[in-house]
Amino acid sequence: MQDFPPEVPAYPTSSAAAEASGSRGRDRSFPDTRSPARFLLWLLGRQKDVLLAVFAAGTLVFLPGALGPYLVGRAVDEGITAGSMSGLLTWSLILLGVIAVGAGVGVAMHTFAVRGWLLALYSTTKLVTRKTTQMGHVLGQRLPTGEVLSVASGDSNKYGALSETVGRAASALFAFLVVVALVLHTSVPLGLLTLVAAPVLVFVATPLLRPLQRRQAVERSRTSDLTSLATDIVAGLRILRGIGGERTFGSNYEAQSQRVRRAGVAAGIWQGAVDATGVLVSGLFLVLLTWLGARQVVAGELTIGQLISFFGFATFMVVPIYTFFELAQKWIQALVSAHKTVALLESEPPWLTPAEPQDLPTGAVIHDEVSDVRIHPGELTVVVSALPDDSAALADRIGRYLPAATTPVPAEVEEDVKGRTARRTRAQRLAERRERAAADRERARRRWGVTVGGVDLSEVPLAQVRDRILVSDAASMVFGGTLQRALDPHGRLSRAEAERAMLVASAEDVFTALPGGWQGHLDERGRGLSGGQRQRLVLARALAMDPEVLVLVEPTSAVDAHTEARIAERLAVHRRGRTTVVTSVSPLLLHHADRVVFLADGRLAGSGTHEELLASSPGYRRVVVRTMDDAQTSSAQTDDGEEADRVESTVDLPR
Repeated sequence: MQDFPPEVPAYPTSSAAAEASGSRGRDRSFPDTRSPARFLLWLLGRQKDVLLAVFAAGTLVFLPGALGPYLVGRAVDEGITAGSMSGLLTWSLILLGVIAVGAGVGVAMHTFAVRGWLLALYSTTKLVTRKTTQMGHVLGQRLPTGEVLSVASGDSNKYGALSETVGRAASALFAFLVVVALVLHTSVPLGLLTLVAAPVLVFVATPLLRPLQRRQAVERSRTSDLTSLATDIVAGLRILRGIGGERTFGSNYEAQSQRVRRAGVAAGIWQGAVDATGVLVSGLFLVLLTWLGARQVVAGELTIGQLISFFGFATFMVVPIYTFFELAQKWIQALVSAHKTVALLESEPPWLTPAEPQDLPTGAVIHDEVSDVRIHPGELTVVVSALPDDSAALADRIGRYLPAATTPVPAEVEEDVKGRTARRTRAQRLAERRERAAADRERARRRWGVTVGGVDLSEVPLAQVRDRILVSDAASMVFGGTLQRALDPHGRLSRAEAERAMLVASAEDVFTALPGGWQGHLDERGRGLSGGQRQRLVLARALAMDPEVLVLVEPTSAVDAHTEARIAERLAVHRRGRTTVVTSVSPLLLHHADRVVFLADGRLAGSGTHEELLASSPGYRRVVVRTMDDAQTSSAQTDDGEEADRVESTVDLPR
């Protein structure tokens, strides 16, 4: 019995990759993404021991309902009707024992059921987390953020509900067969009626399940869109406030919420129809079985006790039949969720392992062929561009990050202008994924266009690139936890190294502002910090990694001029002799650069010192002078509580 989700591979492969490698059918640790149904079966198979425990305990829990009517009938016939007190007492004690066993085991069944629920839930969450780690920045280009969040939260909960219902339905099936056997032993016609009743009644409700699935798929798709909209609003809240866009985006969120509500109501109507059908057909079965039993009593074919037993059987049969209906509903809901989960898990990173891997040269010139920029080893190079996107694109190329140009995967369920739904076939989805995978592989086979000492980055294993070249930009996150974990997530730094990184980034006030110092707690995304404090903490984290090549994208955009001057001076000293690339138009950083690279329309337009370019490049001069004018205009303003940064701090971090 497992108390935690079973281990899964860190980077699950897609169905195509697994089949190509021959692992399909041998390694059950990989999720089966050949179809949503296969994925659900794989997920249930991963916790078969828990399901067997639920089945065993559930069998005993259903025992009083299955055997109780039979025991009551025997007590009536052999005790009350026969006038035998000993017979009545014997069957009553047996009935009491059966009830006691069922009641006692009920706690264990509930415990196992909750355990199975949690295993399915957290196993899915673990799969999503590891797939997110594997895909990195590419995942946001393949799937909307809300889609990933919905799979990790809402869909994983659906799988937990399915797991709990599967074990209980298996127990209900066993109890159903026990009742059929008892009824057949007493009356063959009524036993046959009981045997065929459940399949027939479930079949009657089958036509309602397909429209229910379609409505739930629409609701799931709209909920994902709503989650994506919410994450975008939260991420850009400060910008929205700055441009007065809260009302507009709030109205958009409200409109999408109403679409989700309407989809939920539509799905709820069909859900109610299925539930009502289950209650109706179960009630009809109860009436029919009782009526036929009464006729046999009148005909002298059944005793009074047997009639009472039949009525009890008919009443109990409502429970397993309704459980079968519930299983069908949970399976449909999980199937809808599995479509989205499979689309996520089948996403594969576009990077291919080089056929002949090369080592990344040390201390070599970095050449970007797109811009013709050369980064010389051991120098602090500042990249200046009138268009920030051009310099950011250069940073992405040096770090071997894909540009955000890939469109997300289409939704499984699409709505036309009349609100009708159309489901793309499995073949269509597979064809689209194969096309995307082929395009990714083709891009990965091509030269990357950035060389280090003549070696193209496509010829170097990606892990080595990530280990030697670090890119830190404004989108870097601060995770919740202690300050120590935020600065040193790998636990590699000594106290002196951590303090040095904080000092260079001028982030001492972050340390002093947190109660508990290094063990002070940061909220999710660093919400308790100002924008400038978050930026300086991210900078300190990048400096603490001490990579061979450090690329910083606008590292001082959210701090005031006094703090920026300190950072520029300390950064130049701290990184002296190591390759450092900074994208910025700040004169404070430019004054400390060993070399300045000027981009025009994404191409190299000038290279030299800051003073040389001011004298020789009119385009560079226009960009920098405009920046200086803007800085003078806003010199009296600071960002988000950065007043503390106006005064130069020389306070050592307390030990």
